[in-house]
Amino acid sequence: MIGADAAGMSAASQARRLRGPDELEIVAFERGRFTSFSACGIPYWVGGQVPDRDALVARTPEEHRARGIDLRLRTEVTEIDVARGRVRARELDSGTETWTSYDKLVIATGARPVRPALPGIDAPGVHGVQTLDDGQELLDTLARTPGRRAVVVGAGYIGVEMAEALINRGYRVTVVNRGREPMATLDADMGRLVRRAMEGLGITMVNDTEVTEVLTGEDGRVRAVAVRDAEFPADVVVLGIGVRPETTLAQAAGLPLGEHGGLLTDRAMRVRGHENIWAGGDCVEVLDLVSGQYRHVPLGTHANKHGQIIGTNAGGGYATFPGVVGTAVSKVCDLEIARTGLREKDARRAGLRHETVVVESTSRAGYYPGASPMTVKMLAEHRTGRLLGVQIVGREGAGKRVDIAAVALTAGLTVEQMTFLDLGYAPPFSPVWDPVLVAARKAASKVRENTS
Repeated sequence: MIGADAAGMSAASQARRLRGPDELEIVAFERGRFTSFSACGIPYWVGGQVPDRDALVARTPEEHRARGIDLRLRTEVTEIDVARGRVRARELDSGTETWTSYDKLVIATGARPVRPALPGIDAPGVHGVQTLDDGQELLDTLARTPGRRAVVVGAGYIGVEMAEALINRGYRVTVVNRGREPMATLDADMGRLVRRAMEGLGITMVNDTEVTEVLTGEDGRVRAVAVRDAEFPADVVVLGIGVRPETTLAQAAGLPLGEHGGLLTDRAMRVRGHENIWAGGDCVEVLDLVSGQYRHVPLGTHANKHGQIIGTNAGGGYATFPGVVGTAVSKVCDLEIARTGLREKDARRAGLRHETVVVESTSRAGYYPGASPMTVKMLAEHRTGRLLGVQIVGREGAGKRVDIAAVALTAGLTVEQMTFLDLGYAPPFSPVWDPVLVAARKAASKVRENTS
């Protein structure tokens, strides 16, 4: 196993369930200090909602070793020799290098944060947030920095969540975003709702702007972030620009990569053209069940499922991974943000003509205390009415409603069929017509009007 986080150790654990230590020797290399941790939880640890780092660790190195897995921490694989079935690894503390042979190889190298080649980008006080070590370094910086000004570069999931974390820490936060609106995983009209909520929290949003330089003071530490025609003072900078598949090793070994730089696998998560090499997690591309195209979707939910599939197959069983519909949910303070399926530009890129509707509703029956507004955007295929995508922005109770749409997308339902879904109802939980079903009714009507 190259990599000992979600995909790698899920694969190792599943293979061990199927095959005992006398039947299958498992060696796992991990260049970091932690295993099986929740990277998605780091913003909540930094923001103080999660009390300590250990709460994010699902299974410790000692627990993995107790199950007969030879786990080698602080050891980085530097080369894959496919022809001879071996990997070269270097112990980071001693510098010692060794070759280890394999019969079966699992690549779970994850993703690496985008770090643009800008002047000052490596200055003290500039942080990426991908691992627990990264989170600890950021917290250490916050603890010893007297100032209370932060700049977050990027407004995707990590950028938005880190902006909230820093607000919770008492910082004045500016978010610099090169897109028209935050959350590029949403259409711009839905991203606008997120921007307004963020500004309502006191976050300064700077959109349609790219960072040109990180400015430093006489002590070499970050003091500001520069854009084309302005500077934003900063005592700390957090990079939330996104991630790319970490496939440097795989590419050097001649393994097949896709359009987005991720490894290409078959349905069994086996690397294409290589019988005894598997890959999973953030380093692979996955089939989008809605568009039929391959995408890079770095999420822990997928990584753990990939690991289960890989471990089953490597352990002598049989399993396949069908693909994804692109479901994700996040929040900024009490605003919940969710999406699944295709955005409008995704549908156009896939050559799918579509109808679009946007509805305003509430999370509960309007007369029930605590009902809050919710906006649902829905895309349906022209003529067929097949559901293509849903985006939801609202307060409590909004985010997880996206799961209704995720199931409908996976099942290939039309918006007409969705209107008859037998969803649970009581005034404390939803109106008589759930907001997702209201959107489905409106979309079905629009499909009928435009095909009659």
